[in-house]
Amino acid sequence: MVSRRALKAVLIDLSGTLHIEDAAVPGAAQRLLLRQAPVTVKFVTNTTKECKRTLFERLHRLNFDLQEQEIFTSLTAARNLLEQRAVRPLLLVEDSALEDFTGLETSDPNAVVIGLAPDHFNYQTLNKAFRLILDGAPLIAIHKARYYKRKDGLALGPGPFVTGLEYATDTQATVVGKPEKAFFLEALRDLNCSPEEVVMIGDDARDDVGGAQNAGMLGILVKTGKYRPGDEGKINPPPHLTCDSFPEAVNHILENLLGSK
Repeated sequence: MVSRRALKAVLIDLSGTLHIEDAAVPGAAQRLLLRQAPVTVKFVTNTTKECKRTLFERLHRLNFDLQEQEIFTSLTAARNLLEQRAVRPLLLVEDSALEDFTGLETSDPNAVVIGLAPDHFNYQTLNKAFRLILDGAPLIAIHKARYYKRKDGLALGPGPFVTGLEYATDTQATVVGKPEKAFFLEALRDLNCSPEEVVMIGDDARDDVGGAQNAGMLGILVKTGKYRPGDEGKINPPPHLTCDSFPEAVNHILENLLGSK
């Protein structure tokens, strides 16, 4: 039973769960008092719009009490994979994310890496990627999110562009971010706990909650960020819990999974 799990760690999504661009979700910063509970907290994100340092500085400005080393990003996972494969990537990411790939050889690319890159999703660049893939370059998707939440509304994520290249080249991308099981297990690697001892909180039913639960964790879905009514019914098994927001999710953990307030 869920109540018998010895909870050791909580993974928390960032964009849409704690903040939306430069605005914090109401009450989210205050409820990071969860970090004072007897659990390890780690922040896991598919955000590819900016490097980890810039993301940390943004969160710090929003009064979130966290350390840069507590953040695990899909950019980090992608870099790890590129180093393992010893390839030279064509990086379709925003310029603000390039810092996380510093030191990698990118001349004469023989791999294609796609993150969220609105400024680079044009015909010329995508066609260059298309031709590289046809010539045998692997396609690596930092993640395949369908859409994400901005201040002005929902916006296309990298998923539709990755899928378009898959269709055009008749290949399958290697996905490194959420909802991939390997991403969640890599996030746990230094936490000394198993997936069964972990809860994930996020606003994306498929990538945050579904991915975590497929890896053996519990998943709590919050109705902020990209959440749309009915999302909780789109995954099987359904979320362990669906909450209005992050503060409510923290209250549930403190009161029901840890037995404290």
